[in-house]
Amino acid sequence: MKVVKTVKLYIGGQFVRTESGRSYSFNKPGTENQYMRLCQASRKDFRNAVEICRNSVSSWSSRSAYNRSQILYRMAEMCEGKRLEFSTIFKDCLDVTNDRAEKMVDEAIDSFVYYAGFCDKYQQISGSVNPVNGPFHNFTTPEPVGMTALIDSDEFNFGSLIDNICSILVGGNAMVVLLGSGCPAILAPLAEIFATSDLPSGVINLLTGHLDELKQFIATHREVRSVSFQNEREDVFFDMKEASIDNMKRMVPRHKNVKSLDNILNFVEYKTVWHPIGY
Repeated sequence: MKVVKTVKLYIGGQFVRTESGRSYSFNKPGTENQYMRLCQASRKDFRNAVEICRNSVSSWSSRSAYNRSQILYRMAEMCEGKRLEFSTIFKDCLDVTNDRAEKMVDEAIDSFVYYAGFCDKYQQISGSVNPVNGPFHNFTTPEPVGMTALIDSDEFNFGSLIDNICSILVGGNAMVVLLGSGCPAILAPLAEIFATSDLPSGVINLLTGHLDELKQFIATHREVRSVSFQNEREDVFFDMKEASIDNMKRMVPRHKNVKSLDNILNFVEYKTVWHPIGY
């Protein structure tokens, strides 16, 4: 008898079971053949992930830009080391050719390397020294938004998923990611990349589950500072946007840009400092 694997959630640098004990089946495309079972994250799982994530923001944002760059590049190396594992999952779960599976891994590695190179550059591009009429030095610099929720697309695209994760990471933010229904089977190998790349525990947390169950709680949770909504369901986006008005949460709508400075700047705030001179 085949023993079907149940993939746990990845919270706080550890693989944990959902507190509710629920799981659901993920089948091979077009069949009823069960490929694996996935934990169905509950509201409490999300709340636990947010609490851990919130506490990890300072440890990640305080890292030097050079160190963050090193860690993202290490993720690219680890992704390369898991090329065969990812390719096998894509062929089994998405019914793609070997060439397409290899290309999907290449796109993800390219995203890791691209954003690794931007860690020490985006501040120089987006910051500014501002002209003022008076004896002051006035300058603006970007800072991380903080705890971010990423809602992944159900139309699975590995390169876009990694692009969205990295664009949040570069600015010093931490995140909880709700994987889409397209290929949630990647949770385990993806979490292993993050766990073995010197990333502080809790900076990235990966959940599987149902968006309809969690959407209201994500939108109203006051510790979640921003939401990257990359899912196709526009009705859910506008429902969450309306529900988040009271806590002034930043809602970033779905975009098709990859490897873009704009993706990084969606998750930064700007601080302007006045410093007296001439005394």
